[in-house]
Amino acid sequence: MAISEPYELDGVTVGTAPISVVSGTTTVADTAISGVYQLWIDAGVMAKGDEFRITLSEKVEATGGVRKTFATFNLQGVQTEVFVTPTFILLNGWNMTIHKLAGTDRAFDASIRKVA
Repeated sequence: MAISEPYELDGVTVGTAPISVVSGTTTVADTAISGVYQLWIDAGVMAKGDEFRITLSEKVEATGGVRKTFATFNLQGVQTEVFVTPTFILLNGWNMTIHKLAGTDRAFDASIRKVA
């Protein structure tokens, strides 16, 4: 089993507009590269009063489907550990985003890891 890191953020500032961890921008488009993925975020930059939401979305069907949320996670306040999602099998058009709900814009490091 090999692990790769096909997508990463390196100090990307996150505000109220969702940032795609895939593109590193506010462009949240479908990503149709299938595989088994896991999201890692270094949330150590967060402080008291901060709240950020991580959203994972995918299409149910390969043809004509609409990407919809299948998991959300909220991080609140000071974080001392790396945030890691469960592993997901993604196939039909997916994305992972992070955005601010409260507090100060923060610059995050993150990566999406793929089992190959």
